[in-house]
Amino acid sequence: MNTILIGIIVANVLISYKGFNDLSFFRKYEFHVGSIRAGDQIRMVSSGFLHVDMTHLIFNMLTLYFFAPVVFGFLGSFSFVMVYFGSLLFGSLLTMLFHKDDYNYRAVGASGAVTGVLYSAILLQPDMMLGLFFIIPIPAYLFGIVYLLYSIYGMRAKNDNIGHTAHFGGAMGGYLITLLRNPELIQEHTLMTVLLAIPIIILFAMAKMGKL
Repeated sequence: MNTILIGIIVANVLISYKGFNDLSFFRKYEFHVGSIRAGDQIRMVSSGFLHVDMTHLIFNMLTLYFFAPVVFGFLGSFSFVMVYFGSLLFGSLLTMLFHKDDYNYRAVGASGAVTGVLYSAILLQPDMMLGLFFIIPIPAYLFGIVYLLYSIYGMRAKNDNIGHTAHFGGAMGGYLITLLRNPELIQEHTLMTVLLAIPIIILFAMAKMGKL
């Protein structure tokens, strides 16, 4: 396993474990709109290394473990780091954009960064198959489109505690950074590049119309 990937996973495990056992530490570094607007911007990054519980942590780290090698293989270590941390920031920024007036909004998790890695992998290898619920085979590009559309639904419905906005922002980050690093993908995978952009266009169209 790549040492960078090991380092990221270890950092997530250690920081999350600290948060599991130290509520004051957890509260100090979680994503909290009111604190961030007051100047505590470190939370934009630190919240991406905290998790609610062990299940949340394991799910994110397993997803990262499975899809990071695709990004490493196609783009190399430096670009992987750009995708991971860029997606983390995209997730935080989009969350701030949509929740800037909700001062009590809180969130934690590496989901934005991990989703960015997942979407980078889909863009790089759109013909790979994913296991829906680890059982049902589904083309990666179809999963990507459905997942983003579901995230829009979750953002609009607001009927659960899932950070759909961070997921969506992370996906956007992974998508855009990958295309910036490898613009030839637009020609090589033109149809998939366009299809994966459709949910992003829908999101901002709905936001502009006040539907979110």
